[in-house]
Amino acid sequence: MSERKTMTQEAVDQGTRESVSDADRVASRLRQAIVAGDFAPRQRLVETDLIEMFDASRGAVRAALATLTVEGLVEKIRNRGARVRAVDLDEALEIVEVRAALESMCAARAAERVDDAGMARLRDLGEVMRGAVDSGDGEAYSQANRDLHQAVMDISGSKVAPDIVQRLRAQNVRYRIQLSMQPHRPATSLPEHLEIVEAVCAKDPERAANAMRAHLESVFSATKEYFGNRK
Repeated sequence: MSERKTMTQEAVDQGTRESVSDADRVASRLRQAIVAGDFAPRQRLVETDLIEMFDASRGAVRAALATLTVEGLVEKIRNRGARVRAVDLDEALEIVEVRAALESMCAARAAERVDDAGMARLRDLGEVMRGAVDSGDGEAYSQANRDLHQAVMDISGSKVAPDIVQRLRAQNVRYRIQLSMQPHRPATSLPEHLEIVEAVCAKDPERAANAMRAHLESVFSATKEYFGNRK
């Protein structure tokens, strides 16, 4: 009898672990899709569609939606299920301000910790961005932009800030994508990103923090101007 209970408990524990793992997988993929703009703000997230899309159980999908609701990417609508949460302009601007504080800290730490491999990674991304501007490839520039910000956080060794920044960027996805698609924006932001690269590679924490802060202040101003004029 005791052995049977043990086997039953093991089966329950295994099922729980698989459910948690599946929910994490769905949450990760759905988060990535929202960040990439595959789901529009206020778009309904229908459980049956997500079950098929991610080949997951209903329980895993519901758990994933609950996780992303806590993160601020999804909102529950009474009697209508879930949808991608829309962020208004004031909140979008505040998100950029918070990012500036966190990412400037990470840039300073990256400058303190960067090694030869990190320098090569940053400079390679800077060249990709330069080439994307020269060729007018907005999509390549946008991807390299994301990769550069991620590289700075990786090199910084920060444990908490990267997750927070990722969530903030995801919440702000509509504004980021539309702003980045403006024809003049890559050419405007390229020198800002190249200065971040050079400051980190120079191992100058103050310069790196100032470069990151100046870049995100530029993003703040551009976001306020572009979207404020469209109200």
